[in-house]
Amino acid sequence: MVARVPVLNAANALTALRLVLVPVFAASVIVSGTTHAGWQMAACLIFVVASATDLVDGWIARRFKLVTSVGKVADPIADKALTGAALVLLSWYDRLPWWVTAVILVREWGVTALRFWVIRRGVIAASRGGKIKTALQILAITWYLWPLPADLAAVGPWIMAAAVVVTVVTGFDYVAQALRLRRPAR
Repeated sequence: MVARVPVLNAANALTALRLVLVPVFAASVIVSGTTHAGWQMAACLIFVVASATDLVDGWIARRFKLVTSVGKVADPIADKALTGAALVLLSWYDRLPWWVTAVILVREWGVTALRFWVIRRGVIAASRGGKIKTALQILAITWYLWPLPADLAAVGPWIMAAAVVVTVVTGFDYVAQALRLRRPAR
């Protein structure tokens, strides 16, 4: 007999916390106007804490066998909500070009749609490239959020450029995986 995993568990609680932190993060960015250093730091720290819950919730779920259907759906939603809010707000305040936000969000939503498209035939698991993509996006967003001196802030676009390249490349990889899963068996 297989033990049922309760929906209310530590991994799902961290995912829920991340979802709750999204509007708190967004409000702190809006209050900062991306010009008030204290609020910028608060927004950045909230973003980092929320991003860290993504690492921890997955580890807890796998380590303690707390993987649930709710967690499988809520986790990527929470990830996209946090990253999406950060990118949109950075573009809204002219800190990041809108095309960067559009490329990343289209890729993220596209990969999510692909995962649902193939769900009956298999799972497209997060690849090593996908994890690198996430790390680069988090680093780039953090770099943009923190009030850095101009010479250090100038590094941000380079980090974001690397994030965009890896985002696009891994997006094509996920499309290839989805097509292989959808190909009829011979």
